Amino acid sequence: MRAFLIPDFESPPRLVELPPVPPAAGEVTIEIEACGLNFADLLMSRGKYQERPEPPVTLGMEMAGTIIRLGEGITGLVPGDRVAVFNGQGGLAEEANVPAERCLKLPEGMPASHAAAFQVAYGTSHVALAHKARLQPGERLVVTGAAGGVGLTAVEIGALMGAEVVAIARGPEKLEVARKAGATHLIDAESEDIRGQIKALGGADVVYEAVGGELFNQCFRATNPDGRILAIGFAGGEVPQIKANHLLVKNLSVIGLYWGGYLAFRPSVLTDSVAQLFDWYAQGRLQPHVSHELPLDQAAEALELLRQRRSTGKVVVRMR
Repeated sequence: MRAFLIPDFESPPRLVELPPVPPAAGEVTIEIEACGLNFADLLMSRGKYQERPEPPVTLGMEMAGTIIRLGEGITGLVPGDRVAVFNGQGGLAEEANVPAERCLKLPEGMPASHAAAFQVAYGTSHVALAHKARLQPGERLVVTGAAGGVGLTAVEIGALMGAEVVAIARGPEKLEVARKAGATHLIDAESEDIRGQIKALGGADVVYEAVGGELFNQCFRATNPDGRILAIGFAGGEVPQIKANHLLVKNLSVIGLYWGGYLAFRPSVLTDSVAQLFDWYAQGRLQPHVSHELPLDQAAEALELLRQRRSTGKVVVRMR
């Protein structure tokens, strides 16, 4: 089978041929149809992600496909089941062995490109907004990186939950994508005085912040008393330093979220969240946005789309 892996942290990823491996007890083999890419894949390829598996490592954190083989002790799944899996690695390959407990059966009619783009982006935003920030109808939600893989889902879910969504993204084309996803107000990330623009709208009750650096600081200063700031990621490359005295004076909460971390200590948060999201999808209330689909032999180009921020929504790699 073909797989796109990093041989070491000093070398670029490459497409190689690997022999298929039978699934171990408790595992199933997935014939992968599609893999959704995430900014974390770029970090992992350089050994800078919070989870640092030793190379060689096949990239691709989330995948969708069909079960073709079962290891010992598997119940509730059979060959032919179409599933989505968050495995942290292994998705950029034609096959993968994954723990059966991580397999989620797909809603009827859900295409592989949507399923592969679904779990991390929608899961991160739903857990962040519903479980961590307790977003309420009528609150003003500011989303940075609002046309990106996770940011766009935050716009969509925030609007679905009844919030007044302020989208911050770079350029009119990305802002238009955010508007179509449900944003009420649009702010260009390259404009001056972003803090002032947010304050003019009435300030932020909740901030979904995925960029970091000066943009985090601007949003922090525009957050209303008793507001909540969700630290989702630092796609801009700079981790902000938070002034604790400002938290105290304005009664602010800064809330960190590492979606995949719940697998280790409270997986029910993720399974309950995905169940809700799949239900919304089945009702037609969520519309995944995939801006690029590329074949496996163009996986390097697909990652470059993320690196250069030329995509909106998700980038998906298809195996066939």
